Amino acid sequence: MSVLRSRPILRWLVPATAAVAVIGGGAAVGTFAAEAEPSLPPRTAAQLLVDLQTSRLEGLSGTVVQRADLGLPPLVGLVPGNELTTMLTGTHTLRVWYSGPDQQRVALLDTLGEQDVIRNGRDLWTWQSRTNTATHRTLGGDVGAGKPAPEAAANLPATPQQAADLALGAVDPSTEVSVGRSATVAGQDAYELVLQPRDRASLVHQLRIAIDAKRHVPLRFEVLAKGSDRPAFEVAFTEVDYRRPDADQFTFNPPPGVTVTEEKAEAPTAGKPGHDVPPTAGKPGHADPAGDPKVRAVGSGWTTVLVARLDGPLAGGKAPAKPATPAAGSAPDIDVSKFLGGLTAVNGDWGSGRLLTSKLFSVLLTDDGRVLAGAVTPERLYEAARS
Repeated sequence: MSVLRSRPILRWLVPATAAVAVIGGGAAVGTFAAEAEPSLPPRTAAQLLVDLQTSRLEGLSGTVVQRADLGLPPLVGLVPGNELTTMLTGTHTLRVWYSGPDQQRVALLDTLGEQDVIRNGRDLWTWQSRTNTATHRTLGGDVGAGKPAPEAAANLPATPQQAADLALGAVDPSTEVSVGRSATVAGQDAYELVLQPRDRASLVHQLRIAIDAKRHVPLRFEVLAKGSDRPAFEVAFTEVDYRRPDADQFTFNPPPGVTVTEEKAEAPTAGKPGHDVPPTAGKPGHADPAGDPKVRAVGSGWTTVLVARLDGPLAGGKAPAKPATPAAGSAPDIDVSKFLGGLTAVNGDWGSGRLLTSKLFSVLLTDDGRVLAGAVTPERLYEAARS
């Protein structure tokens, strides 16, 4: 699988602000319904991997729909002001434009407004219609062709390409690779590449990537949890146009009355979001805890468990006597009492604590101040806790 070690394939620049500023409306869940299976010439999994490696694309625009159904307990309201909670549920829609590694645009629309993220060369703009505010940053010389901007690291992938880049990093001996059924996605015939963990302790059943049969571009990405035939997470094009967008799409024209803030780009840091990172960083089932001495990895592959020592109100699984008041401009604190009270109390020869489970991941907060997390069963977390 050395073909995946260095991938010059198109990399979407979807800033974190676009990834977490999700919209409340979106397309209906039925948008992803499969069309008739097309008849395509046979291709092996190895050939599809090479297709992804060698694909070249000059331009693209389209509509992308994301749907998440992770089976989380009711957390809305426990993290006030944190839109990542919303990102983990429901259906969301965005428009994307791509015209080479230095020109990208993402637009998120909802019933209350619009948010745009635009990169045009070294200029990076974000704009929110609700507040009519914009932020501008001039990217440093370290952000060159094909390198992501500082905001490019997303908490969740916002395009099939972004998701595929992460998933393909997991192709190693712990992964079984095969070819699935052909499909029609956004009007394009596509092959399906299937990645499946060999370790049964993983909560992930399969990753499915639909690849355009002609242009070799990922059009749909699905994650299936064990015991379910419905994706727990999926992101897919519903419309796609391979013509290069007009240059005007990447020019930000501030609307009347907009408040513009100039930001200074941070110095490049190895392993930092938006900068070059070690080959294993960002892989499903892998981690790069070297940047934080309080975090370590237990195990390998898809069943890696991250273990961290907590400081603050969650340490020891106990809530503070009085809720902390967030500093001006900071994210609101979690209501720790309600959060911990909503988790399942567990104990064993490893100790005791609280357990959060979903279709794709588990998190264990121990009473001695540790947090263990992974795309694994609770039993695997307990094994890691004993060590």
